[in-house]
Amino acid sequence: MKLKQDLYNFIVIEGNIGAGKTTLATRMAEDTNARLILEQFADNPFLPKFYENREKYAFPLEMSFLAERYRQLKEELGKQDLFQPKMISDYYFLKSLIFAKANLNDAEYELYTRLFHIINDSLPKPDLFVYLYHSTPQLLLNIKKRGRPYEQNITAEYLNEIQDAYFDFLKQLGEQRILIIDVNAFDFAQSEEHYSHISGIINSPYNAGITRVTL
Repeated sequence: MKLKQDLYNFIVIEGNIGAGKTTLATRMAEDTNARLILEQFADNPFLPKFYENREKYAFPLEMSFLAERYRQLKEELGKQDLFQPKMISDYYFLKSLIFAKANLNDAEYELYTRLFHIINDSLPKPDLFVYLYHSTPQLLLNIKKRGRPYEQNITAEYLNEIQDAYFDFLKQLGEQRILIIDVNAFDFAQSEEHYSHISGIINSPYNAGITRVTL
């Protein structure tokens, strides 16, 4: 099914670990002929080490993600493509600050935020920020299903920390269009009907501020 996407030229689809953001962003980009921006995380050498020893590797992990996300977004968002003017990303630069808050100690986080805000001011903001909300038990199930070895020790407590950090920061973005969709009852990866319904919700007009939708 081909979707109309006239309202927003830059859509970000975000969510906790295992929320399905990459799956949804990829499908929507295909159906709207949008340029797809995917977070490059699989080759980060600190990620498996972080899940083994969070305290030791948190700062180098977050700094490496900060640098790589900035490089990728600066490059991708700076391109002018007449044939693909629309963009859909499965992450927003803001997530750097969200994960850093959950993972770093106070001194590290203070230094990190200084660097973050200098960089963040130079990046364009999305026309629509979509957050896919799953319950923690569902996230754990999704993580188990996709089978990445280094993710299998992620705890419910850690996922709750990340979820809370997202919500705290979203409340501070009142000038942006933010759409929070509760997708616990929907499987947009396997059901065409579910996917069509969710994509239709995303491609609807919204005002600035937070809009919550429960399916």
